[in-house]
Amino acid sequence: MTIATPSRATAYYALALVAGTNLVSLLDRNILAILAPAIKADLKIGDAEMGLLYGTVFALFYALFSLPLGRLADGWIRTKLLAITIGFWSLATGGAALATGFFTLMLSRLCVGIGEAASQPAGTSLTYDYFPREKRGMVMAVMAAAIAIGLGGSLIIGGMAAQWWDARYAAGTAPLGLRGWQFAFAVAATPGFLIAFLMSRLPEPQRGVMDGIPTAHDPHPFRASLNVLGAVTPGFHWLSLARTRATTRDWTLNIGLLALIILAVLLAIHWSESFSPRPPLLLGGVAISPHVVQWSVIGFGAFVIANLLQNLKGRDPVAFALITRNPSLLLCIGAGALQSVINYGVMGFTPSFLMKGYGLSPADTGLQFGLLSAGLGVVGPLIAGPLSDRIGAHRLSRRVWVALFAMSLSPLLAFWVYHAPDAGDFYLRFTLYSLILTMWMPPLYAVLFEQVLPRMRGLTVSLYIVVSTIFGLGIGPYAVGMISDARGGDLGGAILSINWVAPPLVLILLALLWRVERDHASLLPRARAAGEQV
Repeated sequence: MTIATPSRATAYYALALVAGTNLVSLLDRNILAILAPAIKADLKIGDAEMGLLYGTVFALFYALFSLPLGRLADGWIRTKLLAITIGFWSLATGGAALATGFFTLMLSRLCVGIGEAASQPAGTSLTYDYFPREKRGMVMAVMAAAIAIGLGGSLIIGGMAAQWWDARYAAGTAPLGLRGWQFAFAVAATPGFLIAFLMSRLPEPQRGVMDGIPTAHDPHPFRASLNVLGAVTPGFHWLSLARTRATTRDWTLNIGLLALIILAVLLAIHWSESFSPRPPLLLGGVAISPHVVQWSVIGFGAFVIANLLQNLKGRDPVAFALITRNPSLLLCIGAGALQSVINYGVMGFTPSFLMKGYGLSPADTGLQFGLLSAGLGVVGPLIAGPLSDRIGAHRLSRRVWVALFAMSLSPLLAFWVYHAPDAGDFYLRFTLYSLILTMWMPPLYAVLFEQVLPRMRGLTVSLYIVVSTIFGLGIGPYAVGMISDARGGDLGGAILSINWVAPPLVLILLALLWRVERDHASLLPRARAAGEQV
């Protein structure tokens, strides 16, 4: 059922379900962080390999499939899409309970990445058609708060479930021989099935009505989605280029970019092997260096981005023009990607830092740090979202000021936090740090989504996800793990090292302040000039 003008109650119910989707997404994604010490001990791997599982493997498939699923979200029924994908990634999370080695756990993680790829593009697009512009800061605040609860909840559920199971069953007596960390994955998978059922019964709002830009029905959304997947997947994309009769210039550009990416990957592998030598991993019976896996995935993702933009230019020149010729949109994506390097690097290893540095148990770490990070992750966005609505409803630059405050101050506070002498002092310092750190997302997202037309929001979210996932989630945790291994397990120093991406991040936000008003004011004229009928 499609509704043109949803009621207030229906809108807030939809927001609650989309927030619940974000919550279970981060629950299933982040539970690996609290289980890392037990998984490392059982599978006999290091911090760098945990970074591969937490970030890189997940990031590749999450980023790749967010593109076709984002396109599907722009043309198909978003409530059905979300229901199907939530159920899929919940099954994949439960599948980790049966993992017996690095390779099988990796397969579970990549399937979780495929399913979760629809959550942000479809969820954000859906809520934007339930709420008017002046409420969207609040909407993004609720979404960010749900993400924080999912992050915190993953630590609480994972730590307590794993510790309870291991205490309940001595070695060799557990049903199916499951370890505590395997049982924790099974527990984490459960709530997703309820959210999927409720989402399947949610009415679909009419696209674009809230913005006064009604959007025509897409007659072939699945065909378009498969075309996007084929056009961006390395190897298959050459078939797409041949089918569309690409020019010699297009082929030269594509192959030239591939050569540059391969060169960058080889240099990164060589540097990583010198900086932090690691034993090979056994993947499907083949021994391979984790550094080769890491940087090949990043290179693959970078080539996906190049293919996406090249395909978009031929398939939707209006969207290509509005995205690539809008400095503010590109600056938002760049800022979000750099902040993701920090966020994922910090959150991926802080539970391990607490257990190793202060001698806390998994259950204590999960309960204490999980509750604290979840609570602060709710408060920060709920301050920043309405604040940016109040001061920036008619001037986007004021929203940027809120993001700049959070993203420039929090890295400085990190050096104070991770030098705390004991756990109590750490939690006290982390309270201020996390409150400020979590304020960046609502204002930056609100600015980002105002830079394109309603029909392009799913695609824009997908592009943002690809860039921030490949270069944020894909690099942040692995970099922290690699630095930790190179320094003999110094997780605190490794976590702090990742904050050195903050100076270029601040420069990007200053440039965004300078550009954002003029770029937003020129959106409709630029769209009309590119051929859009608006």
